Amino acid sequence: MNANTHKSVLVLASTSRYRQELLARLRLPFTVQAPQVDETPMPGETPEALALRLAEAKACAVAASRLDALVIGSDQVCSCDGRILGKPGSHAAAVEQLQFMRGRVAVFHTAVALAGPHGLLAVRNVPTVVRMRELADAEIEAYLRAEQPYDCAGSAKSEGLGIALLASMRSDDPTALVGLPLIAVCDMLRAAGHPLLVA
Repeated sequence: MNANTHKSVLVLASTSRYRQELLARLRLPFTVQAPQVDETPMPGETPEALALRLAEAKACAVAASRLDALVIGSDQVCSCDGRILGKPGSHAAAVEQLQFMRGRVAVFHTAVALAGPHGLLAVRNVPTVVRMRELADAEIEAYLRAEQPYDCAGSAKSEGLGIALLASMRSDDPTALVGLPLIAVCDMLRAAGHPLLVA
């Protein structure tokens, strides 16, 4: 990294309001740019590999057009018993996902990548292991009507009422499940020379 890295613009390669709210916690100025990336899984690709590949692709896609910037890309993939559970997009799909996951363990792979003018700088996956409660159909319906988490992987919005769906949760970073692992982001920015906690 050159000596001017600290002057770089910070860009979030995501239109997710959840990721924007999380990154705003660091109180660093940043802009948002939507990455144009095909998110279709490759044949035989593991959930972790998919999350890592897409986070890297999003960061690098935006960085290629922003030579003044450090770009953060992130992606989350939920897997349960060998099945990848994406954003449900509808009430019926969310009901089916939560019925499938009840009483089971799901892993949310939240990957983050940092890219600069010369390409990828760092990429990391932060998994969160979640055990779902044995949910009654009425509980699933009540949760979905209240929260409408149809844009959340696995239909589980943990920062809201979705916490009531869980029996347990294990992760190295409490922000990972929400969509952007901020501990990893801070590590990457510091390594890239982008200052945090500057008086």
